[in-house]
Amino acid sequence: MTAVDLRSDTLTMPTPDMRRAMAEAELGDDVFGEDPTINRLEQRAAELMGKEAAVFVASGTMGNLLGVLSLAHAGQEVIADADSHLFVSEGAGAAALGGVQVRQVPTAAGVMAAEQVRGAVRPTNDYHAPLTAAICVEDTHNRHGGVCWPLEALSAVRAVADEYGLAVHMDGARIFNAAVAQGAAPHEIASIADTVTFCISKGLGAPVGSVLCGSAEVIDRARRWRKAVGGGWREAGVLAAAGLWALDHMVDRLVDDHANARSLAEGLAELPGVSIDLSRVQTNIVRFELADMSASDFLAGCRERRVFGGGSGRAVRFVTHFGVEAADVQRALTACTEVLSAS
Repeated sequence: MTAVDLRSDTLTMPTPDMRRAMAEAELGDDVFGEDPTINRLEQRAAELMGKEAAVFVASGTMGNLLGVLSLAHAGQEVIADADSHLFVSEGAGAAALGGVQVRQVPTAAGVMAAEQVRGAVRPTNDYHAPLTAAICVEDTHNRHGGVCWPLEALSAVRAVADEYGLAVHMDGARIFNAAVAQGAAPHEIASIADTVTFCISKGLGAPVGSVLCGSAEVIDRARRWRKAVGGGWREAGVLAAAGLWALDHMVDRLVDDHANARSLAEGLAELPGVSIDLSRVQTNIVRFELADMSASDFLAGCRERRVFGGGSGRAVRFVTHFGVEAADVQRALTACTEVLSAS
């Protein structure tokens, strides 16, 4: 029986047509700026995000790292949600490589209020504290269940940034999920940010890569950092071709992932011992708490039934994506029901 793998949308596989586009890609050496397919992807990405320039990078983590290092200097600080991917899941790269620390702001749902951000800005006349350089927002927010930042909340944070002369970086790994869920264009969401990164390797289904977008000046700095961390590509147009194909064919279908996540969440909400906030199931991530068993035991039972997920403590995460159909959601719900009934 084929597994229903809900561990992450990074598990998407390229389609035959995407593989064909990769095989037929026009190539060159990107370190010399001569890969035409990468150049087209970067131009397309910049246009979609409403920015001047873009640089193709290996991962969302690299994109966030280059964004932060291009906006902040050693001894400075960036403000981010305490559960942000930047702070929790990126190996302290900004601190290790750039000497930039993260000022953590706890939130209930991953969306920092303007007053929270204002309160986290360091005073410039206190020599004991680092200077604040930038604010980082994550849209959609992974650890808070794929919630979208309301556009007005993004604008309010931008206003605080302008008030204090700060930059804004957006971890937009799943910005297309946010755009589809909110009925907004990606550039509307990205307009509040000086830099924004998005992944082609999650819901869009490409095998590798992210793109960092911003002003020409900032992206030029990011290219220097990319080289310093060993991120220079050679004939990587084979990967960029997948991203171009994904932007043409995989964005509109994200609505199916969202519908499957909603169906999964509503089914889980009916099961005994499951606590889930349906208001946070806005895109393709479903997070829930178990009352009477550990996540590890629950997931072990699911694995026995060929349904895979992630979690720790009593919290479980399922992520819908390309390759997971409505019938797979029902299989997952059946497995969850059996595991909880057997506990």
